Amino acid sequence: MNWTIYLSGEIHTNWREQIMAGAKTNKLPVSFTSAVTDHEASDAAGDVLGDENDDYWRDHKSSKVNAIRTKTLIENCDLAIVRFGDKYKQWNAAFEAGLCAAMDTPYITLHDESIIHPLKEVDAAAMAWAKTPEEIVEILKYVTTAKAV
Repeated sequence: MNWTIYLSGEIHTNWREQIMAGAKTNKLPVSFTSAVTDHEASDAAGDVLGDENDDYWRDHKSSKVNAIRTKTLIENCDLAIVRFGDKYKQWNAAFEAGLCAAMDTPYITLHDESIIHPLKEVDAAAMAWAKTPEEIVEILKYVTTAKAV
């Protein structure tokens, strides 16, 4: 089986690349999909529907267009990894974790110990909590091969 892994959340560090490199190094049977990681492109996703004078409506249209992608990718993944960084509040990542929980899509959270408390409900619904991309790769090794690490 080839697993499809959806990568959600924080876009300011290279955690996605670390996980993808670890999966490639270990020859894991996985492919990756992701939320849009280009902040400006994500913000402008709805601009094709017309100019807006009000930022609320621009954001509203863009979030709807972005949701076509994220909802479809989450529906079609086998597992999601949801990354929370400590610099910005990732409301979109929390929403996507909730979407995974509602759709019964297994997910793993990835964040450091300093934000355990604000993520307690998100972590409670997760299948696992990891602190590093390396831990995620180790989980993927086991899950995809059924061999102890």
